[in-house]
Amino acid sequence: MEKRMNGASPKFTCALTAEDDVKVKYGRDNGEVYAEVAATWLFWALGFPTDRVYPVRVDCLGCPPDPARRSDDRRDHVVFDPAAIERKMAGRAIETSPESGWTWPELDLVDEASGGAPRAHRDALKLLAVFLQHTDSKAAQQRLMCVSDEPNDVNQPCLKPVMMVSDLGLTFGHANVFNRNAVGSANFREWAAADIWLDPGRCIGNLARSHTGTLENPSIKEPGRKFLADLLVQLSDAQLRDLFGAARFAQRVQVSSPGERGSKVEDWVAAFKSKRDQIVNHSCPS
Repeated sequence: MEKRMNGASPKFTCALTAEDDVKVKYGRDNGEVYAEVAATWLFWALGFPTDRVYPVRVDCLGCPPDPARRSDDRRDHVVFDPAAIERKMAGRAIETSPESGWTWPELDLVDEASGGAPRAHRDALKLLAVFLQHTDSKAAQQRLMCVSDEPNDVNQPCLKPVMMVSDLGLTFGHANVFNRNAVGSANFREWAAADIWLDPGRCIGNLARSHTGTLENPSIKEPGRKFLADLLVQLSDAQLRDLFGAARFAQRVQVSSPGERGSKVEDWVAAFKSKRDQIVNHSCPS
């Protein structure tokens, strides 16, 4: 479909039927094809809302070979493999303009007394962003959603608003100023080397802010650390192997290291467990 797509990574909109279309991210050297699958699945497993992203092979009829660069060179049959498709979270976006989103400092405005999430949950979400090295944290990457079962009448108050992270493509790497895909997305060497804590004594998370980012080195209190730790330890080794295996991390070509192929799934699992230990085997000021 001819549809304007935001962001720098290769992507296009594919019409499955006249009434059903999906966002497709593609390219063997595009880290988001791998990272966003694993990151969204991790969010699901831990109970944080996000969009649904699946690893796929796309057999496209009438597509150009590289839609992000040229849309007029259409072919009868083009294969995109590996690729990932996105299904939006059910509900309607609450926004003042398209993709206006919310910034991470706005989490601190949530009022628990009015029914909002407690600080422990909000700190856990910030710490999870540190864990993943979520570098591109501009407002457009987060959505305020109405997920109420009530009819989607924009003139009525939303009974169940949710602040969710909607784009997790630049994760499992290292946060960097210019959100470089090769560094910030499914880069084993960079992710494994990124410590959780910038200042362990004060529990300052280690997440450098990019030029578009709105989250930087968040301060985490003990209830938030413990809340995330208690969730992370429930993931078994088998589940972690499935996470990285299904997301095809072993196929990721490390563009930043010419000739270096993707690291083995077991390496990613070991790095995950090492970073998890930095959260679990720690304590923060209350």
